Amino acid sequence: MAKKKLQSPKSAIPQDVAAIRKEISKFLNQDDSKKRKIGSAQYGVYAFYDYDGEPIYVGHTREKLRARIGRHLTNQRTDAVAMNVLDPFEVAEIEVWPIYPGRTSKKEISYLLSATEYTVFQKVLRESKLRAVLNEKDIAKKPPVDLPPAFRGRIIPDTIYEHRKHPDVRIARRANTIAALARVISERDVSKGLRRTLLTQARRLEHLAKQRFEEIGGAIPVEEPTEETGETAAKSDTPPRGLKRR
Repeated sequence: MAKKKLQSPKSAIPQDVAAIRKEISKFLNQDDSKKRKIGSAQYGVYAFYDYDGEPIYVGHTREKLRARIGRHLTNQRTDAVAMNVLDPFEVAEIEVWPIYPGRTSKKEISYLLSATEYTVFQKVLRESKLRAVLNEKDIAKKPPVDLPPAFRGRIIPDTIYEHRKHPDVRIARRANTIAALARVISERDVSKGLRRTLLTQARRLEHLAKQRFEEIGGAIPVEEPTEETGETAAKSDTPPRGLKRR
């Protein structure tokens, strides 16, 4: 009897997840002006953006950009994902600032990395409509530095982009993230920063829900109680039969 071929872990990955991972790899494999793969930079700063182009998270790495970003966005446990601070589903675009410090001391590299992260953080805050990101921890204040060349790109393929971008899908997802984060806060002795993240998520949900409500406008009638029964009925501009509009 022929043996069944076991399904490899890779082939067991859902198609949409596999497609996103392919786009992430494609983004990180692009070359800079010196033909270096940007994802292979040992040091760097990165920012994640949602489907509205809003910055949602800023971080830095000493373990190569490829490794750090991959762990964030493939649901391998990082502090941000584990604590429900960052939902990888929300990330539509990535921006990275690869750093090549040359032959400098570890102390100098550490300072450059921190200063670059703070400069990027202030930059994305200025560009944010909400003037907020989801980082739980405060980024240490440093004098601003000249940023290295940045690379930004979308990581969601066209085949699933419109579905994931739909505001109702994102509202449901965001509400679920808030509930999970609130549960963590209720069960643990957490930092003030995590409570700030909860507030930021709530503001982001409110902003998206309000945007969606205004977008549909008068296309969907609002239900109001009727005088006769008290039951709800769709509000309409058309008068009841037998009555004339004044």
